[in-house]
Amino acid sequence: MTGLGFDQQYMALALRLAAKGRGRTSPNPMVGAVVVAGNRIVGQGYHRRAGGPHAEILALRAAGRRSRGAALYITLEPCCHEGKRTPPCVPALIESGLRRVVVAMQDPNPSVSGRGISLLRRAGMRVSVGCLRREAEQLNETYCHWMRTGRPYVFLKAAMTLDGKIAAASGESRWITGVEARRDAHRMRSQVDAIMVGVGTILKDDPLLTARPVGRAGGATGPRQPLRVVLDSRLRTPEQARVLSLEKGTGSPSSTLIVTTEMASKRRIERLRARGISVLVLPARNGRVSLSACLHRLGQLGVSSVMIEGGGELNATVLREKLVDRVRLYVAPRLLGGRESKGVIGGYSPRRLTEAVPLTDMQTKRIGRDLLIEGRIATKPRLIRTK
Repeated sequence: MTGLGFDQQYMALALRLAAKGRGRTSPNPMVGAVVVAGNRIVGQGYHRRAGGPHAEILALRAAGRRSRGAALYITLEPCCHEGKRTPPCVPALIESGLRRVVVAMQDPNPSVSGRGISLLRRAGMRVSVGCLRREAEQLNETYCHWMRTGRPYVFLKAAMTLDGKIAAASGESRWITGVEARRDAHRMRSQVDAIMVGVGTILKDDPLLTARPVGRAGGATGPRQPLRVVLDSRLRTPEQARVLSLEKGTGSPSSTLIVTTEMASKRRIERLRARGISVLVLPARNGRVSLSACLHRLGQLGVSSVMIEGGGELNATVLREKLVDRVRLYVAPRLLGGRESKGVIGGYSPRRLTEAVPLTDMQTKRIGRDLLIEGRIATKPRLIRTK
């Protein structure tokens, strides 16, 4: 951290602490805090899980009486609102006797959004905002997007060959990538709130859609399992499908959400709900579940991030409707070829290059024998509204 000012050094530490909560704090943001007295760190903490103490409270507890006259570095504006599992943090900061508070970014949550900072200043504290703001926004990109748009941040993930194929003509796709890449994909599953597939994937592959280890013994990769979302406009999901199972390590029926339409059998809906399986009936669009309505509803349910792991047709639909925020492609060093092999993006073929979806902030990483290519969709996110 040489070359950084003291404020930036302490904030960089707070950001590293915040990142330790990745995959465990949702729907809350990741937050880190550091208390500094006389250029000495006397307390630090990070938000470990949703419903647990916030980062600044843990840091103040660690500092104790040393917080009087000290400075607090925190990656997100302290909360000041009621109606959640933990009390507001601003009163505790005021009572602690802090002299100065350095905030990386304002909270986009409308219930806070500048109010926490204003209350601290009115209590006589010196408050500065914006130290390492960009890094703080990147850390909580999914949370910020959810707060600002009302819908989850959407990852499109696929494993493909070097020529863009996700399955052979027969539908065979296990395994295109190696163990290391599959292990990384499961790690990512444990960090998002939900996995989404179409019913075609359920009928063809009968997947579990859980986060679990690959190529090693042990239990699940983390304490959180993603919500499993199945888009099924006519409710064709078999009642014995593994995604609905109660097998050890696969979660409970309530961890799966079947999203269907009025075209589905009401008797089947009632039968699934009687088993404890959540079924959501939404409007149809072109004979399928409206994806925009689905994402809007998931956002209302507190789902801040979704990873789409469907086939080429679902991939094409979410890209065409501009619902994807980031693409994660695991690329294997092999060529499949052929007109009948399944491509990563189905749908109609664009007639002009100007119809291509642009990506930005591209990153490439070697994972075992494969490559992970990741990029952000280069269009501004828009608010998703239902009709």
